[in-house]
Amino acid sequence: ELTRLLQNLSLSVLVFGCGTPAVKPDTNRVVNGCKLNIFMFSSQISLQVKHGSRFHHTCGGTLIAPRWVLTAGHCIWPGDVYHVVLGEDILRIFAHPNWGVDHVAAGNDLALLKLDKSPIMNDSVGVACLPEAGEIPPHGTPCHISGWGNLYTHGPMPDKLQQALLPVVEHSVCSRSDWWGVNAKTTMICAGGDVVSGCNGDSGGPLNCLGQDGRWYVQGVTSFVSSRVCNEVKKPTIFTRTSAFTDWLSEVKIIMFSALFDPQHQLTSE
Repeated sequence: ELTRLLQNLSLSVLVFGCGTPAVKPDTNRVVNGCKLNIFMFSSQISLQVKHGSRFHHTCGGTLIAPRWVLTAGHCIWPGDVYHVVLGEDILRIFAHPNWGVDHVAAGNDLALLKLDKSPIMNDSVGVACLPEAGEIPPHGTPCHISGWGNLYTHGPMPDKLQQALLPVVEHSVCSRSDWWGVNAKTTMICAGGDVVSGCNGDSGGPLNCLGQDGRWYVQGVTSFVSSRVCNEVKKPTIFTRTSAFTDWLSEVKIIMFSALFDPQHQLTSE
């Protein structure tokens, strides 16, 4: 029964046309980025945290199914109140169980958010595609980061969603001693490494790469950049590689489906 429900969930993503934005992204030049048309990556969300009586942008995220948002583990702190700017509140938070809050370079920087209800799907709100398990984009693959992060190191946050072209840097290069060294794990994707990068506030947002089928796939979740400056040379933006966590993403969904059939089922993955 659970298998059938998961298959139906996958079918619903196909029906909504995952990874097919209404407008193709501009592949010109987040840091040194450009304004992004809202229809380009319609699965992008703003994760906002409550301060006082107001909510403020803290991280990005991606709608990967009608009620599921993928973001970074370090974007979530126990006790804080969040909502997703699609007009929906968050019903449940699942951080990866091996996520270490003290050190993003340790890896597993991933979290799933369950929305209280499904948003209305249209040209400006859509779901993203996830890659096959183990899939790794080749070196130089032209991918795109998007977000509302600082326009430059310690700079302001933009009012409009920004996007930038970041070519993939393969692990054998990114893990060199004069690049990221041991901080670059095989469960991560490196992209960029020159004057274009992610920055504070872009965390949790997607690295979108165009697949051979013409759809956009979320190959990475923005995790960290250099602590000195956002766009340090040979310090490309680091993303959690989504294809390395396919099993965990499926397990969380199974936990939620189990709770539907068994009200006493304990959700211990938060």
